[in-house]
Amino acid sequence: MLDLTYTEPKPKIYAGAKGDWELVIGLEVHAQVASKSKLFSGASTQFGNEPNSNVSMVDAAMPGMLPVINEFCIEQAVRTGLGLKAQINLYSAFDRKNYFYPDLPQGYQISQLYHPIVGEGEILVDLEPGIARNVRVERIHLEQDAGKSVHDMDPNMSFVDLNRTGVALMEIVSMPDIRSPEEAAAYVTKLRQILRYLGTCDGNMQNGNMRADVNVSVCPAGQYEKFRATGDFSHLGTRCELKNMNSMRFIQMAIDFEAKRQIAILEDGGTITQETRLYDNEKNETRSMRSKEEAHDYRYFPDPDLLPLEIEQSWVDEIAAGLPELPDAKKARFITEFGVTEYDASVLTADLSDANYFEAVAQNRDGKQAANWVINELFGRLNKADLTINDSPISAEQLGGILDLIAKGDISGKIAKDLFEIVWTEGGNPAEIVESRGMKQVTDTGAIEAALDQIMTDNPDQVAKAQANPKLAGWFVGQVMKATGGKANPKAVNEIIAKKLIS
Repeated sequence: MLDLTYTEPKPKIYAGAKGDWELVIGLEVHAQVASKSKLFSGASTQFGNEPNSNVSMVDAAMPGMLPVINEFCIEQAVRTGLGLKAQINLYSAFDRKNYFYPDLPQGYQISQLYHPIVGEGEILVDLEPGIARNVRVERIHLEQDAGKSVHDMDPNMSFVDLNRTGVALMEIVSMPDIRSPEEAAAYVTKLRQILRYLGTCDGNMQNGNMRADVNVSVCPAGQYEKFRATGDFSHLGTRCELKNMNSMRFIQMAIDFEAKRQIAILEDGGTITQETRLYDNEKNETRSMRSKEEAHDYRYFPDPDLLPLEIEQSWVDEIAAGLPELPDAKKARFITEFGVTEYDASVLTADLSDANYFEAVAQNRDGKQAANWVINELFGRLNKADLTINDSPISAEQLGGILDLIAKGDISGKIAKDLFEIVWTEGGNPAEIVESRGMKQVTDTGAIEAALDQIMTDNPDQVAKAQANPKLAGWFVGQVMKATGGKANPKAVNEIIAKKLIS
């Protein structure tokens, strides 16, 4: 396996009126576990169902109802931890986190504070070829989601939808290792990519299946290194939490605004209040939501209805043995096996379906050529049509067939693009289309020479110019291609012109 070496990027520096400042960012990502049923009940997790149709007696907190752990959700959390190279805790336990919202029927959330199921791990966050930030993951714990309050259906009343209540969430908590808005968005992007490869979360941020709470603080330039050396968080400044971010672009914009807001307060002699804030994307500003709660504010205590969770190492090993090839490993293999650049490998492995499509096209073919066609021709056309690879009108087999025709010399690159368009709009077997429509390129040197001879006879002045200045011979290439309907083999054309005009 190729060992890619990365350099860590420099932190982003904000120039204030009184000095330079740097950002410190940590994220708490809530990822909905990919499971058909909830964490402690058998109710469906299907998105888009009628309000309050995915609610069991347990979810509604009816008297006497007891939670039962969904083993598959535990397995998904373990799989995620293994994918992040994290410590899997064979002993974990659930706690009650007490707070009171209209959409939280129990009056508490079952979570894990003291004994999470997954310990420390790491994520390599790619920023550009050769540049990456290694972000440490502090923990992953399981918890149940709350419901949803609906305020826009009636001017005088709010409604509650409990469909999401009890849905399993993995809260993936990073260390404060992220140093810029761009890195924060790249971290969430890379985490979502890994989760999708693992099949533990679909990462659909529009449906709320993945959302991030972003903790932002600023400190004078150079103070962060003291934290890394000592582990003392006092060097990092007071943090504010940006709640429920569900867009990479908005994450960047919110962090940038919040950094400038905090710097302005500090340089004016004020202090930062630790609080939870919301981001208004229309006004591009953050506003206070509530003071930031600490663990003691939630009055955590062990859930008396759930025994501690003890799992066997052999079960963890079995899950580990079944892990798929993850993005970093696949990227390194594509570079080695198919000879593509690091940038192209990053593009091709960004999505698992894209990677599988490319690999099918590139198998036993020129990897660089396959990458060029998939990235530039196919992805470009899919983006223009607002389609995903799963909706592509051209299958991997069909695109591979086009590349085979190029390799055999049956068609030129220009004809291949015309063929691509036909297959995109009409479908069909590329080889049969070339044969039936007479698209095969002319490789008969006699026919090419005859066309060139006629052009030279008709244009003696151009012949003289080309013989005096060989750079002008390109005019004859265009004329021969025009005369043969673009079907002449370009290599053969250039060789014949060089022999007849230049030598």
